[in-house]
Amino acid sequence: MGAQWKAKHKDLAANAKGRLFGKLAKDIMIAARHGADPASNARLRLVVEQARKVSMPKDTLDRAIKKGAGLTGEAVHFEHVIYEGFAPHRVPVMVECLTDNVNRAASDMRVLFRKGQLGTSGSVSWDFNHVGLIEAEASTAGADPELAAIEAGAQDFQPGDEDGVTLFQTDPTDLDLVSRALPAQGFTVLSSRLGYLPKNPVDPGSLNAEQLEEVETFLAALDANEDVQNAFAGLGG
Repeated sequence: MGAQWKAKHKDLAANAKGRLFGKLAKDIMIAARHGADPASNARLRLVVEQARKVSMPKDTLDRAIKKGAGLTGEAVHFEHVIYEGFAPHRVPVMVECLTDNVNRAASDMRVLFRKGQLGTSGSVSWDFNHVGLIEAEASTAGADPELAAIEAGAQDFQPGDEDGVTLFQTDPTDLDLVSRALPAQGFTVLSSRLGYLPKNPVDPGSLNAEQLEEVETFLAALDANEDVQNAFAGLGG
């Protein structure tokens, strides 16, 4: 599954584009609190690049920037809340929410986790490493991800699969430093964020097809929730 669970099928991903725009809009609004000009706001510049890469409409993008920067007169307030628990078949899950209604988010999580088990704070997080996660693709021929990781100061990396995207792992405090160093090593940064990597991921081979589908259905339901920003599952790739 990689560091962050993603919709397995491309048709599902296409149907989820509206939800993706909503999640990116939240990221843009939060980043824009530190300035509406991407040229002088590195965090905003990166999220804007991600939004353009998935063809977010320009008016939606501009509106999110202005709203986050306080240029529309609208108050923007999102709370960051983390939920821990298990998907079906004891697959550990960390769920990051950005919500303007904590009570609604908590109620939704209780319902969604009926198919699994909602845990208390610390019940699952001990089995994850909190790290910086950078997705990047080679921008020059022959760029070596291992050498790039060493030179840029990353802790580790996962080679790109069929989409050619390499996942670089950093210490949380080094996320920005490594993100800025990778272009000089021949890699274009596609996304940069803090996240969670499982220490002891469940082997998908230990689950039969029906069980694996139950886990994926559970994760898809989490991803579809309006308050869920990221869901990290302890399931091997």
